[in-house]
Amino acid sequence: MTTTDLPPPTDPATTGHDGLPDVLVTPPWSRRREPVVVPGLTRSAPLASDGTPGADALHAVPDLVALSREMVTETTLRLLPFTGPELADLMMELRVKSRSAWTRDLARQWLSRHPAAAARDLVPPALEEPGPRRELAEHALLALATDGHRDLVLTAADNYGSAAGAAIRAMLDTDPLELLPSTLPKIPRWVGVPTLPTIRLRDGVRTLPVESARHVVTMLSLSQPALPYAGLEIVKDVCDPVSLAAFGRALLLRWVDANCPSVGRWALDMQGLIGDDETARRLSPLIRSWPGHGDHTRAARGLDVLTAIGTDVALMHIQGVADKASKHSTRRLAKERLETLARDTGLTLEQLADRLVPDLGLDTDGSLSLDYGPRRFVVGFDEHLMPFVTDAAGTRRAALPRPGVKDDPVAAPAAYQRFLGLKKDVRTVAADQIRRLERALADQRRWSGAEFHRYLVGHPLLWHVARRLLWVTSEGPDGGEACFRVAEDRTYADVEDEPIVVTATATVWLAHPLRLGDRLAAWAEVFADYEVLQPFAQLGRDVHVLTDDERTAHSLDRQDGRTVHVGRLLGLVRRGWRMGKVGDGGMLCTLERDLPGGLVASIDLDPGMFIGDVTAEQQQTLGNVWLPTHADGKLVPGFGAIDPVAVSELIHDLQEVTSSTSST
Repeated sequence: MTTTDLPPPTDPATTGHDGLPDVLVTPPWSRRREPVVVPGLTRSAPLASDGTPGADALHAVPDLVALSREMVTETTLRLLPFTGPELADLMMELRVKSRSAWTRDLARQWLSRHPAAAARDLVPPALEEPGPRRELAEHALLALATDGHRDLVLTAADNYGSAAGAAIRAMLDTDPLELLPSTLPKIPRWVGVPTLPTIRLRDGVRTLPVESARHVVTMLSLSQPALPYAGLEIVKDVCDPVSLAAFGRALLLRWVDANCPSVGRWALDMQGLIGDDETARRLSPLIRSWPGHGDHTRAARGLDVLTAIGTDVALMHIQGVADKASKHSTRRLAKERLETLARDTGLTLEQLADRLVPDLGLDTDGSLSLDYGPRRFVVGFDEHLMPFVTDAAGTRRAALPRPGVKDDPVAAPAAYQRFLGLKKDVRTVAADQIRRLERALADQRRWSGAEFHRYLVGHPLLWHVARRLLWVTSEGPDGGEACFRVAEDRTYADVEDEPIVVTATATVWLAHPLRLGDRLAAWAEVFADYEVLQPFAQLGRDVHVLTDDERTAHSLDRQDGRTVHVGRLLGLVRRGWRMGKVGDGGMLCTLERDLPGGLVASIDLDPGMFIGDVTAEQQQTLGNVWLPTHADGKLVPGFGAIDPVAVSELIHDLQEVTSSTSST
């Protein structure tokens, strides 16, 4: 910050040239003033605890502070009961600079928990020579004042003398627009402001002049994800969000073309503040590609941006990276973001995934009407969630026709672009959701009846898949389990087409053919009669039963000696498998899959995959699938003790991977 002796706060709505806000015409950095420095202030308060039961001893705090600076979130949590200058310095930094939303929140909790101690220890750095440390302290004091602790802050400042009290009082009264760093960032050459896309105002008619667009770039470069410059809110209020997002995307792509210089990293970070769904679509492939060039940190920041955008489409792309990125490290980063979201909402990852499926703007019946003026079309979806259109006569078309001369010149192009955007989003989400439901079949995942109604049958997109599958409810008409299908009108029917009720308290899961027995043929006939095509093999799924010898064995040799391409092996990760432990030389020589009862099945690979480049060894020879002989100190009886569906799916996965492969 460079100004404290200023006039009263200005009204952000104050307008300048052509009705634009002043911050877009004569921004504060055009009238800089020197900051007030009060030297020689010392902090003498010792480390202290608020007496929370079970808190760490005081002597452990310095080590915990050091660990927290390495972004160990759990360590930050353990520091909440303590106060002192070291804690104030740490928390003022973490609340802004930590890439973990949880850690930032913990730092804010610390401020709220210890406002008097925090104010006492933040005043001296807030009045030292200009620099990053002073800026962090100033913003932390402002946060305390905004949260209702202004008097505590002023009292703490007055305790350091009248000069300190006057300087802090002036700082608290400063217009937020005047809160600037000691050194303004320079706009890099690669930005090329005059050639960036034009930003429209919300009236849809006027556009920002080039010089005002330059001021927008300066505001973006002044901002941090957790601490945006105050003027950006004004920009977002007066500018059309679609054109502002397009402006931001152009900055991002120019930064990428300039080889992603660190001094312009704000061009990536700020997409979280001004980006939209199209930004998420453009950013997702970049995130997947960056680790291949050694840019893991950049990929992590990109995932933070998707999290900050926060729309259904953006979160869908995080899920896509977690499921499909080629690099294990990238998938892990995305999964960490999802785990944080799940933890914050008290959900499992599977429950969170249900809630992250975007509705893509579809109507509640799962369709979308497109108005060309004199012509209208309705979008539907097939068993693979691929969109198609029907015209007013009910004729089905694989693609939407381009607008013609007789169509509405405004509505028709907008509807056509809407369909193109829908196709892009469906292409991203369709295969992932079908794969997720197939995995739910393999894992015999359970939903509550309420979840089933809301997130599957009630979802505009997923209901197209749900109605093509066979389900089981725990509360059938006779009090036991009962199979049912979802009818066209979203009611439920049994094999005789009699209505069946699925209560909100029931448990619902996908029917596995191994458990259907004699009912399988009858249900297959029902689906055939209604010409229902399934999104994946369910009723026609291959099932695998252990031999008597295999039931007592701890290893299966059905795939032993098979040679497969590494790409097919990596496909197992999407089916619930994971890489085993890293061995000597950085080699991954096993793949693992969780089984019921806390057991883990492993399959050996030869020569294995190098952790730095899992595709370096293109051909991998499979060994036996094996179980440990003991788990948690208990004897494991063998594969026969495991749920038959889990064993069938384990063999099914490997059979799919090894089909059309050779033996060594």
